[in-house]
Amino acid sequence: MTLYYRDEAVQVTSESIRAGGQVVAIADLTYVWHARGRTTAAVRGRVLGRGVLVLLLSLPPLVAVVCVLSLAWSAQDRGEWRLALVVLAACAVAALALAPFLEVPLGWLDRSYERGNRVHELWVQHHGREELLLRTPDALRFGQIYRAVQRAVEQHGPVD
Repeated sequence: MTLYYRDEAVQVTSESIRAGGQVVAIADLTYVWHARGRTTAAVRGRVLGRGVLVLLLSLPPLVAVVCVLSLAWSAQDRGEWRLALVVLAACAVAALALAPFLEVPLGWLDRSYERGNRVHELWVQHHGREELLLRTPDALRFGQIYRAVQRAVEQHGPVD
């Protein structure tokens, strides 16, 4: 027996698929497919959170551009270029010093895109019935499970 995938809720081996308390033998499968399910509150929340995070990451650079333009405009009017350059240099150094701290929110944004923005369903047909084996909003996990099912079916031989 070859293990293709396993987590706390799903196990795919060369002999069977175990998901959600159901066990389906690979030999009994006649058809396997995936579909998009209805979105859930968690998925909508993830998309909304992603939008808020993008907004929060976009605002500081936009505000900085407005401040730089305002500073340049006022320096031109007053002829105080030395003070304006000192302020700009201090802001540039501060921005460079704070740049490593962007790693955390950008990591959150990356993981949000990896998890996707849809609900994925894994369906199988066996013994003449169609059954939903798995429903998850996690696109990365679903892709791993679906590929494991594909490998198990391919290794078992042709599906009738």
